[in-house]
Amino acid sequence: MAKRKRNKAVTIRMNDAEYDALQDKVKESGLTQQSYIISAIRGSSITSAEELAEIKEINKEFAEHDRLLRGMATNVNQMAHVANGKGLLATAEKLEELSDKIIDVRKEDDNRWRLIRQSVSHLKVTGA
Repeated sequence: MAKRKRNKAVTIRMNDAEYDALQDKVKESGLTQQSYIISAIRGSSITSAEELAEIKEINKEFAEHDRLLRGMATNVNQMAHVANGKGLLATAEKLEELSDKIIDVRKEDDNRWRLIRQSVSHLKVTGA
């Protein structure tokens, strides 16, 4: 049988108000009581389940935004290719400029999205 990672047990005494306050904070965090207490001891930022859900929703919105931008860039690129093939150089150049701007926006969004994912990962505390 494998050894437990955490082999030390701690018992503490609380009055009713302290216990109720602890239980409220544990419930709000969405963590187990053990994970909550260990995170508090480590000085980790403990985020409520609602805040974490909100950050995840923002993350999903960025993913959808990125998907739409990628589709737009593909369409513009295809139009530029066709315009160039038909000898419409001015149109092709404008479409390529537009494609470059879309790529720039995607890069900015990728940076924001990466920061949000890091925030979500940082705030998510598991009971490992």
